[in-house]
Amino acid sequence: MLIDCVGLGSMGLGMAKSLVRAGFEVRGFDPAAAQVDLLCDAGGKPRTQGDAPADVVVCTVLNADQTRRALFGENGAAARLRTGGVIVSCATVAPAFASQMEAKATDLGLLYLDAPISGGAIKAAQGRLSIMASGSKAAFAGAEAVLGAMAETVHRLGDHAGPGSAMKAVNQLLAGVHIAAMGEAMAFGASQGLDPAQIVDVVSVSAGTSWMFENRGPHVVQGDYTPHSKVDIWLKDLGIVGEIAAAADLPVPISANALEQFTAASAAGLGDEDDAAIAKFFARQGGIKLLGDN
Repeated sequence: MLIDCVGLGSMGLGMAKSLVRAGFEVRGFDPAAAQVDLLCDAGGKPRTQGDAPADVVVCTVLNADQTRRALFGENGAAARLRTGGVIVSCATVAPAFASQMEAKATDLGLLYLDAPISGGAIKAAQGRLSIMASGSKAAFAGAEAVLGAMAETVHRLGDHAGPGSAMKAVNQLLAGVHIAAMGEAMAFGASQGLDPAQIVDVVSVSAGTSWMFENRGPHVVQGDYTPHSKVDIWLKDLGIVGEIAAAADLPVPISANALEQFTAASAAGLGDEDDAAIAKFFARQGGIKLLGDN
């Protein structure tokens, strides 16, 4: 099976490498040539003009606009798929957008799987992601082996695009709130003279913990804000949550407040740092300097 992987960032590269390890022929494309080189070092190939049509496209880009352009824009990946091939679209987008992309794919004789991902770069590299997928039975059948190589768990959430993205929005609501809460808790603890490392050690085995606390808290302890997931990601993802909730006339005040904090942190110059830098933003409000806050 021939697979084109479009988008080789922190998640997409790990996913592509997992596919190579599973024995697939994998071609990669990313605007950053160095990322394509990393895939080639792992046994993949660059995607070039005139290549044979792919059986599956795995699209792991940032947002809806990039998804539309990567798939259906000039020299888009959809034009390089064989008739009946499957698009596996992994970006966090609104359910309505996923439905639009499915309709466009159908018009072109292609199958579309709404398949947002969760698990982080480490699990992407291990082929142990959680994939929240929805689409037709034919789309699932065509992508089954590919999904199995990238994911530890594939959640089948419906027979059309949309529910996969809706479920990802639920996940992102919680993830964004938990990261904001982690940052507030770390700053609060530091304000009381507690050692950040001790905060992580104690909370991680106590009732207040969360996966995000245990994952991001060590970044704060180490003062390492290398961007694995940027502060600015949450402006997009929690913004999508707000848009979906508004359309449903449902108030989401907790996630709305988290979005306000990430927006303010971005305006304070932290947007391109790891999202754990929200802790630095909170700490600054109290005149506290955490490790790594220069």
